[in-house]
Amino acid sequence: MQDLSLYNGPLPTTKIYTQWENIARERNCGALCVFTGIVRQEESKEKFQRDSKAQPNTESHAHTQSHGCIDSHNPCAHMVSALSFEVYEPLLYKWFQSWQAKAKEMGAVLLMAHSVGDVSHTQSSYMCAVISRQRRVALALYEEFIEDFKANAPIWKYDIIDGEKVFALSRSMPINGSGVLG
Repeated sequence: MQDLSLYNGPLPTTKIYTQWENIARERNCGALCVFTGIVRQEESKEKFQRDSKAQPNTESHAHTQSHGCIDSHNPCAHMVSALSFEVYEPLLYKWFQSWQAKAKEMGAVLLMAHSVGDVSHTQSSYMCAVISRQRRVALALYEEFIEDFKANAPIWKYDIIDGEKVFALSRSMPINGSGVLG
């Protein structure tokens, strides 16, 4: 298993955890801190507008009305049934390698797995682990890595709403050096 693994769809969390636990044992490490991100069901904060020419089916129309929308072509909040992820691998590997170097300096090993594509609510899309001989090193690196991942990893998140992919702008952060004017 690589230190950074990408999976199509939801993560096989039990399999990944077992592999990471075996790595900790093989290295005679006493600390294995694992974080697992689970997709939760929530209402999207994104403006969602269905094609005004499309006629909603009864189920979709009832769902829309239950969320306070008068008709299906007005922007309103909808329930997110899944998330979809796109990854720019060269930038992700570069970002992760800088974290691996930091972990190595601290005497730790950093592992990460992330989903590409669609992941339904209740399924996992992200796992990371810090392995070290002592818990203090693992715990010191753990939160810092997770927060930096959320802020700087080049992974784009989309809400799946009524079967359509909508960019999750309100939960996205700009990546340093990206954009037309960089």
